[in-house]
Order: sequence, then structure tokens, then C-alpha cells
Amino acid sequence: MCEKCDCDQKIQDLLDRNESWVQQVNQERPGFFQSLVAQQKPEYLWIGCSDSRVPANELVKMDPGTIFVHRNIANLINSSDMNALSVIQYAVEVLKVKHIIVNGHYGCGGVAAAMKPGNPDLIDHWVRPIRKYYQRAKETLDLLPESERIDRLCEINVVEQVRNICHVPAVRKAWENGQELAVHGFIYAIKDGRLHNLNVSVGSLEEADKMLLRLED
Repeated sequence: MCEKCDCDQKIQDLLDRNESWVQQVNQERPGFFQSLVAQQKPEYLWIGCSDSRVPANELVKMDPGTIFVHRNIANLINSSDMNALSVIQYAVEVLKVKHIIVNGHYGCGGVAAAMKPGNPDLIDHWVRPIRKYYQRAKETLDLLPESERIDRLCEINVVEQVRNICHVPAVRKAWENGQELAVHGFIYAIKDGRLHNLNVSVGSLEEADKMLLRLED
């Protein structure tokens, strides 16, 4: 089979799977797709990793339309990333979400890349903030076995992104205006499918200004 034929077959397989899914949903939940036509009104903005093993809606067993999702490598929020900042502003100011969840995952490849040299140029640039977190906690992290070191840095990265979000103008403006909004940090364990609350939640300007990086539980 030529490469083009193989490619066409793989694309057709995706379309066939979609059709099978549509038929199953229509049978089990008649009218479901029509209910999605109305404007989405999610209460949650989910900022997660691009890793294909960490799908937002499936993890919490919620329907489409209930979670507004943004994903990138290692679930980072940078002040120069207009994509992420636009997503946050839209979610907060237009959709009026009540919760922003940063969801990292153990064994994150982006976090691991930040601890090693030799990455492709763009990837190395992207994970540079995580390298700073690593250097800041290096003395403690280097006492751990490699897998535990990566996982602990994954947790630190989530906490740092919660703090970064708390300094996004749209978020601070929402709190200044008395809008109900909280930012939370979760982490996902691929090995057993469970989400873990890192118990870092910020719901006001005062809490945001007092928040410090947690290096130890």
C-alpha cells in the first residue's frame, strides 16, 4: 500500500469513528447534539498539558460545553503568550467562568525536558521557565530519585502557573470588580487515572498577593 493510500485510510478511520460515536450518542441520549447548539456556559476553564493521555472532559466525566479548555506543552502560562492570555480573558470576561484549573500530570515530558540539555530550539525556549523553577529548588530536588524529582517538579510547575494566572490582568480585574473566581492547582496520575488536588486555591487579590511558591508539602 502506498503512503498516500495509507494516509487516506487513517483519515477515513477517524471519520468512521466519529460516525460511530454520533450514532451511539444519538441512541443513548436523543437530542444531545441539539442541546449543544446553544451558547456554551461553562463554569470551568481548564488549562492542561497537550499530552494526549490527559483529556479534560473525560477525566472528570463531564459533557462537552461544561469545560472551556486550553492546552499546551507542560500547561504553562507565560506573560508573552497571547494565545493563553486571550483564552483566560475570554473565559473570565465573556464566559464568566467561576473556576480556573491548572492541571499538570506526573511524568510530564515538557517538565522532564527542562531538566535536560539538547532539546530542539523552540521546545527549549518554551520550557525555560520550568528550568528556572528547577534551579530554584535544585538542592532539594536532587536528593530525590529521577522519577520522583520529575514528579515533584511537575507539582512545583502547577503551583507556579497558578501564581502566574493570579497576575494576569483579566483575573485581577475580575477580583477587583467582585467577580466570583478562583484559581486551583490539580495534578493527574496517568498510572491510575486519578486527579489530585494540590490544595493551592486562590480566590481574591489578597490571597494572590500573599501566595508563595510551595517547595515542600
